[in-house]
Amino acid sequence: MELRRAGNSGLTLSRLGLGTMTWGRDTDEIEAADQCRAFLDAGGNFLDTAATYGDGDSERVIGGLIGTLFNRDEVIIATKAGITFSDGARKVDSSRHCLIAELDRSLSRLGTDFVDIWQIHAWDELVPLDDTLSALDYAYTTGRARYVGVSNYTGWQLARAATKQQANSMKAPLTTIQGEYSLLNRNAEFEIIDAAVECGVGFLAWAPLARGVLTGKYRKGIPSDSRGAAPHFAKHIEPYLDSRSAKIVEAVAVAAEGLGFSPLEVALAWVRDAPGVTSSLIGARTGAQLRGVLKSEEISLPEILRTALDEISL
Repeated sequence: MELRRAGNSGLTLSRLGLGTMTWGRDTDEIEAADQCRAFLDAGGNFLDTAATYGDGDSERVIGGLIGTLFNRDEVIIATKAGITFSDGARKVDSSRHCLIAELDRSLSRLGTDFVDIWQIHAWDELVPLDDTLSALDYAYTTGRARYVGVSNYTGWQLARAATKQQANSMKAPLTTIQGEYSLLNRNAEFEIIDAAVECGVGFLAWAPLARGVLTGKYRKGIPSDSRGAAPHFAKHIEPYLDSRSAKIVEAVAVAAEGLGFSPLEVALAWVRDAPGVTSSLIGARTGAQLRGVLKSEEISLPEILRTALDEISL
């Protein structure tokens, strides 16, 4: 699998990263190990998690794989902090106090002294940015994080944070930003990716398959075994089941049939090779599903098809 440099840093990431949001909740330890093995065998080197995934269970599962399935220095592990679900309600807290405490808990669950990338999960309008960034500096200078980044920031938010860090050589430079990006959601093209490129920050695309909708599985309804049928995921799938999305999904399906590919392969290859993208985060419920996703590595889209998909998905 191709490795790409994250922005202006020395960090190299596989162009597909393995997302672990379901690990420990919908994906048990055995399936997680099977997925991880398939991903590493395909040449991937990048696992992405967060403190909030499965209420920490995702990190615990990854920690159990270190030393048994892979050596710590063989895999890039990224985690995130700043979002909690207290009493079922989503709460953003990117204060220095909260972030550092969460980082220490993440390291304990992972069973490691450091993470390769530590990211602020979301912008916090109630906390001064300097307070948030000071937590990144602390993690970086103490060796708890080899690199730092942000997630779900807008273009101006990224530019402001990155510029602050770049202005002082004693501060931790931002290395990555995560943002949603797919044929059904191209909002990242409006300033975010441009800001990342200009600031020398690697862009990591999450939900490149629009939470599975671009695989075509929802064309005739919601399968009982899909995320769309799961109570904790249904609200995230519903926005992509409208008429506009259906039109784009059909176009992807037609293009895939003409090329002899699957809709999944076409949709993922489009994001993976889009300008400014360092890595695209993929996820699956089972190892068998993941192996199907990894087949996208065997293809590249003809430029005429990419242009057509660009136009129909605007």
